[in-house]
This record gives sequence, structure tokens and C-alpha cells, in this order.
Amino acid sequence: MPLFGSAFSPKKGQPRKATSLSNLNLDETERQIEFGLDYSPVKLRLSPHEMIFADGMWIAESGGGGGASQKDLLKTKRENQQLREENNLLKIKVELLLDMLSEKTAEIHLQENELDHMKKLAKRR
Repeated sequence: MPLFGSAFSPKKGQPRKATSLSNLNLDETERQIEFGLDYSPVKLRLSPHEMIFADGMWIAESGGGGGASQKDLLKTKRENQQLREENNLLKIKVELLLDMLSEKTAEIHLQENELDHMKKLAKRR
């Protein structure tokens, strides 16, 4: 009678067939369905109002009030912001051109003064 062993010894089973868990063997259409970025926009409905999450903002689609739609207001705000930025850029350019004009005018005045001074020295001799 063995001290640490037992007479029971189960048989080893047959090894399983390895199935691939990799997604790399999918064909193109299966891969597009499985991993594609073809998502529809996120929609939220709260009683009569429906909102869509687009470009990082919630946009009201229906219900609510009259007048301009939320998309039109958002588009107008973006255009307004672009025009402000363009206006600021043009103001900076005009200011830069005025500074350059002032600098050149000052240089010309200095050159004219030097020229007058040279003419006076030439007349004295």
C-alpha cells in the first residue's frame, strides 16, 4: 500500500482541436460589420423633443418652438465666429502695415534731414 499515492489514475483525454480566436481571418464584409465605424448618430427623445448628438453638441431636431431650427442657429454662430476671427486678423494686418509705414516715413525724414545737413556743409565749403 503506497503512502502518498493512490491506485486511481484517470486516463488523459484527447487534445481539443484549436479554434482560432483571432479576428484576422474574417473577410472584408464581416470585418466591416464587426469593426466598422459606420455608426448612426446618437438620438435622444424627451417627450415631443428629439435631439441628435453631432460634432460634440446636442442639436434639437424636432418639436419645441418655431422660427429658425437649431441647425441654422448653430451654422450662423459658426459663421459669425469665423467672421470675427477674420476681422481680428485683418485688424492686426492693418495695424502692422501702419507701423511699417510709420517706420519708413521716419527713415525718409531722417534721410532728408541728413541730406539738408550735407547740402549746408557743401555750401559752406
